[in-house]
Amino acid sequence: MRRVAPASGPPRGRWSSRIAAPSNGVCRRSRICCRPRTRTARPPSGPSGSSSSTSVSRGRVQLIDSLYAAVARGRRRWYESNPARRRVLDRPVVSIGSLSAGGSGKTPLAACVARLLREAGERPAILSRGYARQAASDGVTVVRDFAGIRTDVEHAGDEPMMLARALEGVAVVVDADRYLAGRLAEGRLGATVHLLDDGFQHLQLARDVDLLVMRASELDGAATFPSGRLREPVAAATRADALLLSGASESEEDGEASSIGIRLGVPKVFEFTQHLGPAVGADPADTPVRIERLRVYCVAGIAAPDRFFEAVRERGAVVAATRPFPDHHPFSRAEIDEMAEAATAGGAEIVLTTEKDLERMLPHRPWPFRLATVPLVVEMPQREAFGAWLMERLDAARHRRLEAARGESEG
Repeated sequence: MRRVAPASGPPRGRWSSRIAAPSNGVCRRSRICCRPRTRTARPPSGPSGSSSSTSVSRGRVQLIDSLYAAVARGRRRWYESNPARRRVLDRPVVSIGSLSAGGSGKTPLAACVARLLREAGERPAILSRGYARQAASDGVTVVRDFAGIRTDVEHAGDEPMMLARALEGVAVVVDADRYLAGRLAEGRLGATVHLLDDGFQHLQLARDVDLLVMRASELDGAATFPSGRLREPVAAATRADALLLSGASESEEDGEASSIGIRLGVPKVFEFTQHLGPAVGADPADTPVRIERLRVYCVAGIAAPDRFFEAVRERGAVVAATRPFPDHHPFSRAEIDEMAEAATAGGAEIVLTTEKDLERMLPHRPWPFRLATVPLVVEMPQREAFGAWLMERLDAARHRRLEAARGESEG
């Protein structure tokens, strides 16, 4: 006897296809199943109808926002209540991340912290997932070891490649599984400390120091995906060991940075500033370029391209036109040629872009235009105090590992 699987879900109708009613509107099978249908009046298309439709759409988005935030909270709580599920590396891990998706300054700060650790005698390794790589390979990719660069932007990703090019004496390792990347970095490359780039939500890897990067403006009307840019609710900031904050005006009488730290429940706050440095030519490389009063064509495929365009204007350049692209956008040769045509049509003397975008333009050399980059410079007024605090945390982490190993050997 054949078994019938139980129904999973709402019951279905009896007929698999619609039965057409005769022209007189009476169905021969039933007098109630196919009665003539009357046309339903459509809602008014005027202001009242639009308002009703907008309210419904807004309600749906808010519902999705709430569901996303609930999932993010639940995920974090699960890892906190199950610490054994987090994998632990032998060397200390410093996580640098944010609540928002892009535009907070995580990558330049990762470079800043890596330099600080290198100056303190450490051998830091940056662990990145290599987001938007064009030629991702199986296994861990060493973008840079302590001797030099070992791969290209297609296998590394634009941000890891930018870090590798800027940081001598720092390893950059890429893999979606940051634990495997860290094992290779400490086992084969001899790394003494790990920097987990964009790691605040990478909860499956244990960390010893959690640094949260944030712009003060992120607190204004902050919302989670999909209507906002937050990956998880602002309340998650309480899990950070220190807040790296930009855009706050600190004063002796009323410290905005300190008040933000108290509001978020973060014990330590270190401010940093970001500004565009001097423009540098891309071909030939590292040649200084004065952009004041220079007519330029701006190209940016980053999280906040308009912020870059406005900063170029503030530097005194005459922006003939701009071309924004999505973050991590892989440029094609056709797009490079279109940039050349647009720059010529606007009378631009040079094309300006970001350091990250340059990495994705390099495979298309030679360019049909003069190209320069405007680097993003990060400055931390409390750099020495931050360095001392960070090294103290790393010393404590090493002591905990030593005590744990001693306890295991005695047991």
